[in-house]
Amino acid sequence: MTTFVDRVTLYAAAGKGGDGCVSVKREKFKPLGGPDGGNGGRGGDVILIVDPNVTTLLDFHHSPHRKATSGHQGYGDRKDGHQGEDLILGVPNGTVIYDKDGEQIADLIGNGTTFVAAQGGFGGLGNLALSSSKRRAPGFALLGEPGEERTLILELKSVADIALVGFPSAGKSSLIAAVSAARPKIADYPFTTLVPNLGVVQAGETRFTVADVPGLIPGASQGKGLGLEFLRHVERCVALVHVLDCGTLETDRNPVADLEAIENELALYGGLEDRVRIVALNKIDLPDGKAMAEMVEQELRDKGYEVYSVSAASREGLQDLIYAMGRLVHKNRVEAGVPERTRIILRPVAVDDSGFTVRANADGSFTIRGKKVERWVRQTNFKNAEAIGYLADRLAQLGVEKELYKKGAVAGSEVRIGDGDTEVVFDWEPTIEAGAEQLAGHLHRRGEDSRLESTWNMPERVENVLTDDEIAKQWEYNVVDPHTPKLSAPIITDADTTEENQEDGDDK
Repeated sequence: MTTFVDRVTLYAAAGKGGDGCVSVKREKFKPLGGPDGGNGGRGGDVILIVDPNVTTLLDFHHSPHRKATSGHQGYGDRKDGHQGEDLILGVPNGTVIYDKDGEQIADLIGNGTTFVAAQGGFGGLGNLALSSSKRRAPGFALLGEPGEERTLILELKSVADIALVGFPSAGKSSLIAAVSAARPKIADYPFTTLVPNLGVVQAGETRFTVADVPGLIPGASQGKGLGLEFLRHVERCVALVHVLDCGTLETDRNPVADLEAIENELALYGGLEDRVRIVALNKIDLPDGKAMAEMVEQELRDKGYEVYSVSAASREGLQDLIYAMGRLVHKNRVEAGVPERTRIILRPVAVDDSGFTVRANADGSFTIRGKKVERWVRQTNFKNAEAIGYLADRLAQLGVEKELYKKGAVAGSEVRIGDGDTEVVFDWEPTIEAGAEQLAGHLHRRGEDSRLESTWNMPERVENVLTDDEIAKQWEYNVVDPHTPKLSAPIITDADTTEENQEDGDDK
C-alpha cells in the first residue's frame, strides 16, 4: 500500500481565549482595596509551515483533526493568564490550501512559508481593566473568545521544473532513474508507478527537478487510470516531456497516436496549453524501437516538437535530452527575474461604516450583524446582570439602538445578534437605560460601590451648629448670627476714642 497522500481534509481548531478574572484586593487592614482581576490568556493558533523534511500529507490523512491549546483564565493580584501554545504543522513545499467551498486561500511555496489556518481567540478582560472613574468596582469580567474553527482542503502540487508524461510502461520511471539519483519502483507491467516521483538533475551549472507522473491512458478525464488524479503535479512545471514507447508490443499503438491521446487528455484537464513540449522517443536500444523512432522522428518534428531519441537502459541520447531540459529551465528563470516583494495593501474602514448592520426581517424581528457586536456578545457572561448592562451600554454607545429605531423597531420587538450557536435573542426595550449597576440591583449611583473604602465623591463639609445653651452664652459678644460661632468685627465709637486718649495722657 502506498504511503503517498497529496490531498487531505484538515479540521483545524484554534485555542479558546481565557476568561477574565473577577477579584478584589485584600490585605491586612485593607480587606477591600479595589479590583485586581487580570486578563485571560490568548488561545493558540494553528499554523502551517513549509518544511523541507515533509514530502507528503500522510500525517493529516491519519490525523485530520488538529487543535491548539487554550489560554488560561486571569488571576487575582493583577496577574494575566498564560497564553496557549501555537500548534505548528509542517507541510510539503507546493501545498495549496482551499476552503470547504473549493476557493483557493493560499499557495505555500518556499521553505519557511507560513499560513495561519485557524486564529486563536482573544482573552477576556478582567475587572481591573474594566474599572474606570465611573465604574469603580466592576463585579464582572469579559469571557474569552472561542478559537476559530475551519475546514480546509490541502492539496499538494509538486514544485518541479520538468514533468515526464506518457502511457504506462513507457519508461518514465527508468528515465528519471537514469538522469537523477531517484530510485522509483520499475517493473514491466502497467501502472507500476502509483505516486509521483521527484529527481534532481544537473545540466552544467543548471540544477533542476524532474517529476515522474503516473501513466495516462485514454479516458483519464472520465476517471480511468491514475494520471488525472496526479496531473496537478505538472501545473508548476516549465516544460512537459512526452516519453513515447517505441518498443511497445501492442499492435494498435504507435508513438504518434500515443502523443495525440496524451495531448487530448491534457487539453481536457486544461491549464497546460502554454507549456513547452519536448518529445523523448524511448527504448531505442531495442531493434524494433530504433526503427520505430527513425520512422516517426521527422513527422513529429514537422508538427513543431523538439525530438530526442533516447534509451533509459543504455543511456544513449540522455545527455542531449538533459541539456535541452536545462536550457528551457535556465531561460525560464532568467525571464522570471528577481521576484518583487509583495506589497502590503492597507484597506482602512470607510468613514461612514458603522461596523454593524441592522436588517428588518419579514416576521417583524430584527437581525444585527457585525464583527464588533458579535464579538461583544461572545465576551458577555449572561449569568451576570452587571455584564449584561455593560453590553447594553456598549451597544447603545455604538448606535445600535438608534439604528433599530430608524428601521422601525418598537418596544417588545424581537432582536437577534449574531448567527448560529452564538446567536442571542431578546426583546428590545428602548425606554430603559442600560446601566450595569442599575441592572445588578445596586442602590448606589453608577460609578460607586459599597465594597470600596470610600465613595467616589467627597462629602460636603457641614459647619458646626450651636445648641440653645451655647447660644445663650453668646449674649456678651457682638454676633451677627448667634447660631454660628463666627464673630463680627467690633464697632468703635468716638466716646471710646476720647476715653482711650485721656487714659494715655494720665499715664504720661
